[in-house]
Order: sequence, then structure tokens, then C-alpha cells
Amino acid sequence: MASNYKITYSVDMVFCIDATGSMGGVIEMVKNNALHFYNDVTKAMSAKGKTIDKLRVRIVAFRDYVADGEDAMLETDFFNLPEESADFEACIRSIEAFGGGDDPEDGLEALGYAIKSDWNTEGMKKRQVIVVWTDATTHELGFGSRMPNYPEGMARDFNELTHWWGDAQNRGFIDQKAKRLLLFAPEGPRWTTISETWDNVMYFPSVAGDGLDEYSYEQILAAISNTI
Repeated sequence: MASNYKITYSVDMVFCIDATGSMGGVIEMVKNNALHFYNDVTKAMSAKGKTIDKLRVRIVAFRDYVADGEDAMLETDFFNLPEESADFEACIRSIEAFGGGDDPEDGLEALGYAIKSDWNTEGMKKRQVIVVWTDATTHELGFGSRMPNYPEGMARDFNELTHWWGDAQNRGFIDQKAKRLLLFAPEGPRWTTISETWDNVMYFPSVAGDGLDEYSYEQILAAISNTI
């Protein structure tokens, strides 16, 4: 006899979006799908026999502290979906693709912001998902630390950022059972190292400078759904 039992999840997602000039296509993709993102995710999860009881999404849009100054990093609070879908869409629509300077961007700082999010700790079944979208390699942590708006308390180096992510021996700043990292990024010293040495990472290599043109919304949605 078939069971009607469904697993119910509380899901937090952080979208780390490279907002430099070449990423215009992906940013437009996210803009065009922001308003119905909740329905798309819940429909995909329902097909797997899973129910999302609570979904929150926050945004970290990043560029380059040295090249872009005050425009280098945008971070929001969590949006509760679907209740705040209109506010979520308005936030996404305010992001414009520009700047960046040289090829490496400050993606590791964005990842640091994401890891230290105000994660939901309630419920038995949780998912804490970080999605990074970038077509650029990344500066080493602290490359832009001479800039006045560089964040205090940021990880001092890659080893400390790795400690923040945690592992079986180190709890870090994110639930070790709930955490997931989806990495849409080109091959490079740090992105590749993360994909090979951090746990609970799904890596989708991209072509540097192509704005993630090789990935469709449906592919990205399927990847997100598979982490829950």
C-alpha cells in the first residue's frame, strides 16, 4: 500500500551572485524568475515526495572591493517566501551588472558572508543551502582589505574560511547535517580546492567570462532541488 507520508523541510538559501558586467544574462534570468521561484521550488520538491514548510532566501551580490568601492558587496536579510516574494523580486531587480575591474572578483568574501548567515535552527529537517554564481576566478581573502569598506571580522585567509564551513571534526558556523554548497564557477585555485576538499559541495564548472551562458534556469532549479 502506497504511503502518503511526506518529509517536511525548513529551507534557507543564500544566493551569492557575481554582479559584474559579464554576468548580466544570469542576473536577468534570476530577475525573470524571482516572483515564481517559490512555486517552482515547491513543485519540484513535491515531485520528490518532499514538502517545504518554510523557505527563506537572502542575497549577497558581489564585485571587487578595490575596483568597485562602495558597490563591491550587497547583502540582504532573509526574505520569507512566498509572503515576501514581491520584496524579493524588487531586491533582485535592483541589481545591475557592472564593474569588476580585473578578472578575479571577491567571491570568497561573499561566501564568508553567506556562511555566517542568521540561519534558522528550528525543526528536525533543515537545509541550509548556499548557491554561488560566478564566471570569474577569485581574489585571495583580504586582497581588498586596504579599502575603507572592507568588512571587519572577515576570515583572514582561506584556511579560516574553511574552518567556518566546518567538517566532521569542526562545527563551523553552519549546521553540518543541513549545509549544502552549489558552486557554479570556473576552474581556478580556490573554487577547485573548495570542490575537492570541502564536504557537501556540488560543483558545476563554468566557462570563465561567459556569464554562465551554458546553464539554463531549469538546470539551476534542478540542481537546487537535488540538494534538499
